[in-house]
Amino acid sequence: MIDRQQTKQRMSRIVVHNDTIYLCGQVCKDTTTEPTIREQTASMLEKVDELLLEAGSDREHLLSATVYIRDMKDFAIMNEVWDAWIPEGHAPARACVEARMARPELLVEVSVIAAVVK
Repeated sequence: MIDRQQTKQRMSRIVVHNDTIYLCGQVCKDTTTEPTIREQTASMLEKVDELLLEAGSDREHLLSATVYIRDMKDFAIMNEVWDAWIPEGHAPARACVEARMARPELLVEVSVIAAVVK
């Protein structure tokens, strides 16, 4: 069975299938104040935490993550925030690519796959 949550015409924010959780791409909560890469990454990861909790998981059960970053000059700072967020010994498989974002004020986006906590 496939469980789609927070579904709109274009996408679902959460999809659960066979005890695997798929989150749609997450960006920072607010870009009206032009936050830095550090602030956008922290805000984005807060949203991931909230969605994982809602879906029955947490960051210790991440399986995979794909990070999209607007400019690789921000890679080291984004990684500082990411590394502090990931619990030691629970790093997922991860890729990071430079990408054009859907809106020019966005600096980073992440898509994650996690296991349901049993």
